[in-house]
Amino acid sequence: MNDFSLALQLFWEFFKIGLFAVGGGPATLPYLVELSEKTGWFSMEELTNMIAVSESTPGPLGINMATYVGIETLGPFGGIISTLGLVLPSIIIICIIAAFFAKVSENRHVKAAFGAIRPAVTAIITIAILGICKVTLFTVSETGTITPYTNLIIFSVITLVLLQIKPLKKIHPALFFVFGAIIGIIFKF
Repeated sequence: MNDFSLALQLFWEFFKIGLFAVGGGPATLPYLVELSEKTGWFSMEELTNMIAVSESTPGPLGINMATYVGIETLGPFGGIISTLGLVLPSIIIICIIAAFFAKVSENRHVKAAFGAIRPAVTAIITIAILGICKVTLFTVSETGTITPYTNLIIFSVITLVLLQIKPLKKIHPALFFVFGAIIGIIFKF
């Protein structure tokens, strides 16, 4: 496959993701899992690394991941093409909606449609997160034995519990990243 064909495929795949991933960056995860299986551009392990890098860098998760895949696949030009493919559907849709927003915003059918979409998007994101947790929190040996990363699971549960304490919710998120990095270095996650 030549670079032009690959660039078109990158654009098209991310255009479709941008068109159908309703709900922001996390909603792109199921599509990225499918893209991995379909194209072989990256593995599930690489996907978890992309999520880690995308979550640690400024900017929306979906855009960061599109850029990451594009750069890994076709270099900087691929990053631009895949990112453009991801955001273009939103730009088009926003322009169309803005033109008609005043007329349809109070329509009961529109409200009902968005109400119906929310649970479906939640289910799709949950399935993707469970798949990523399986790769991140467990290791599968060649014999099929599943071994949990016990320290990582315990740390994750403790973090979730601590985040429910009201005073800790006021702490800047950057401090949680620093704390997580220190714990990761100490326990070699």
